[in-house]
Amino acid sequence: MPRRPADSGRNPPVLKKFGQHFLTDLSVLQSIADAIAPTDADTVLEIGPGRGALTDLLVPRAGRVVAVELDRALAAQLVERYRGNPKVSIVQEDILETDIRSLVGDDYILAGNVPYYITTPIIFKSIEPPVSRRSVFLVQREVAQRMAANANDDEFGALTVNVAATSEVEIIRDVEPGSFSPPPKVESAVIRLKPRAQPLIERENVPAFRVFVQAAFGQRRKQIQRVLRSVRALSVEEVTRVLERCSIEPTARPETITPEKFVELFSVLAEPRAS
Repeated sequence: MPRRPADSGRNPPVLKKFGQHFLTDLSVLQSIADAIAPTDADTVLEIGPGRGALTDLLVPRAGRVVAVELDRALAAQLVERYRGNPKVSIVQEDILETDIRSLVGDDYILAGNVPYYITTPIIFKSIEPPVSRRSVFLVQREVAQRMAANANDDEFGALTVNVAATSEVEIIRDVEPGSFSPPPKVESAVIRLKPRAQPLIERENVPAFRVFVQAAFGQRRKQIQRVLRSVRALSVEEVTRVLERCSIEPTARPETITPEKFVELFSVLAEPRAS
């Protein structure tokens, strides 16, 4: 049986509407804390601290922990637990609506047991400014595999391309359902994202690039020449010129095109006139 962290007392009920599955396996919690690897000079922004199991491991190691929790009852419990500790700030808020810079500035580490129903929006928010020095997330294993996939893999898709354009992805470990309370119906994984030293795309272009990639993978079974004619309303001649410049076969499908080539294609299409 996995070891469990000490219970802090009576806990608020699990709220299904928030997709709550609390991580209780101490070995997994320790793996996450080690992957975050905070020092006393670091600020950690924790998403969804829940009952504070990971928070308890981060507080002794980090210089500051800012924990954002949507559940009012859980947030209130955490406020009481850490009352008087100047290193800890509890914010009762939706992370997707949070102004991260106002909480932690531009130099921070991001971590969390991410609710599976909002994993993708959180991942996308994490790769937009202000970008953390590293991010460690507990996510559905299928999502982790998609993020770490290569072109032509079954899991390769829009999420893969968007993340790869700005970040390096590492799967730290798999996590079984029994490590949670209540257990989810799916398996999970711990992932770590680190910003690329040289991003494939400028950060200010990330939102527009995401729209382009999502549109392309919305027609993933079509040839790229047909996709471009559809999503960009280009003529056959314009499509041919663009693909020749990018050295992409007109018959290639989105799922076979590398993130590097997607960025190149996006850049060419962003020019005043494709030529």
